[in-house]
Amino acid sequence: MMSQFKFHCAVILVILAGCEVGPDFKPPKMTVAPSFGDIAAAQPVGSVNSSRVIAIHWWRSFNDPELDSLINRAVKNNLDLRNAQLRLRQARAQRGVVGSELWPEINADGGYQHARGSKNVVIPLGAFGGSSGSSSAASSATASNSKSTSASGIIATPFQSGDSTGGGETTTGGAAASSAPLGGPQSPLGNGGFPGVTTDLYQAGFDASWEIDIFGGQRRAIEAADADTLAAIEDQRDVMVSLLAEVARDYIELRTAQVQSQIAEQNLHDEQDTLDLTRSRYRAGFATDLDVARQAAEVASTAATLPAYEAEVREMIHALGVLLGQDPESLSVELSTFSPLPPVPPVVPVGVPADLVRRRPDIRRAEQQLAAASARIGVATADFYPKFSITGSFGLDSSQIKELFDWNSHYFALSPGITWPIFDAGRIHNNVEVQKALAREAMTTYQLAVLGAIREVEDSLASYRTEQLRRQSLFEAVNESQQAVELARQQYEKGVIDFLEVLDTQRTLLEAQNVLAQSDSAISLDLVTLYKALGGGWETGPSTQ
Repeated sequence: MMSQFKFHCAVILVILAGCEVGPDFKPPKMTVAPSFGDIAAAQPVGSVNSSRVIAIHWWRSFNDPELDSLINRAVKNNLDLRNAQLRLRQARAQRGVVGSELWPEINADGGYQHARGSKNVVIPLGAFGGSSGSSSAASSATASNSKSTSASGIIATPFQSGDSTGGGETTTGGAAASSAPLGGPQSPLGNGGFPGVTTDLYQAGFDASWEIDIFGGQRRAIEAADADTLAAIEDQRDVMVSLLAEVARDYIELRTAQVQSQIAEQNLHDEQDTLDLTRSRYRAGFATDLDVARQAAEVASTAATLPAYEAEVREMIHALGVLLGQDPESLSVELSTFSPLPPVPPVVPVGVPADLVRRRPDIRRAEQQLAAASARIGVATADFYPKFSITGSFGLDSSQIKELFDWNSHYFALSPGITWPIFDAGRIHNNVEVQKALAREAMTTYQLAVLGAIREVEDSLASYRTEQLRRQSLFEAVNESQQAVELARQQYEKGVIDFLEVLDTQRTLLEAQNVLAQSDSAISLDLVTLYKALGGGWETGPSTQ
């Protein structure tokens, strides 16, 4: 007995294990360069290296407490990140839906039926598949119609009413026991059951059905759902990377606008002093009214730039408020006070391209999407093979409630089955070809993601390096312009040069200072873009394990 039990268990395990049709996924491999090309060129000024220790909290390298605070609040409250978390929950729930198909489905049912058949229905001969049974049934029906009386005792017929639960077929007290109403469009009894007979039926039972996944189609569907879940995790991380970069970018642009506004105010103050000096010289007869008008126009032009900078400051404050999941004006008091641009760190570790492929969330998301597409080839291929199923039921039927739970009221049915498509006009074959094409498309998408990521890093490194070279020259230009303005004012006071030269030096200084501020901003923004391209920072997000 024990040996038979073990044998049956072994057979069941073999059936459950089955086989899995379709390709087994293997992570794609791409050949990448051993290092980024711009690192060597950037060493004199770029301060980057191929260290594999990538800064997780990269924004802290700017040493700006306000930026740290903004990012911490954005991670907690950003609505785009919240949506990504909800998409992950959806993917996990969908995986549960797909996984449930691997197990049997069991339903409990119960009910009560009170029915009466029409007296004007005549049961034709042969309606129940036998001449003697037909004659008896017809005679009973005729007697019932003519005498308007119900049958007594127990009437047994071979009639099958299409009971899905395998209910009994006997009638107690003239009632035909059935788990569904007797009769119907295809029945000679009509919709109410036996002619002129009133029936009562109480039911309770269980139904079960199970499609055995012998060829692994359902397991491939679960594999695809698992990959979709992992892709949703990487999508959330990618949203985190973009969020961190967006907050840092808007903050840097905010401080840049404030710096440019301060530069304009300082130049406005200096130009106003020059205007006062020009008016004094005009009153003393050493300057013309044209000199006064020109300087007054220069003051007005510089003053006109201040509202534009203020508008940019407001826009960045509003953008940061939305990124933090708050009202756009919620940060006005906090961020309106002037603060300089945060300095860039002296050294930036960037790692190597192979690390980039393993770290960037968008690349890992593309890999999981490829895995899901590969698994769906197996799902489609499984349709070529037969499907094995087992259905069964167990329950209780009785015409009297007091006898419902009597063991004699029980019924059961067990029905194994198999279906195998023979002709489908090429539907299954074409579906497999569709899934193969989608898998090839996913592979191309993965390759594009890798190449695009490497390009983003290379572009960021090049911009970071060249902008630092440009800033060195701009810094020297600002120093020289400041000296030129001082010399021009001194020489103008002494009458050595005319006023046009003073105006030219002032304009040159203002332009040089603005360009230098923009260069400082560009270096910081290039560094933020580089950190984003490296895929850093997602480790600080909500747990996805």
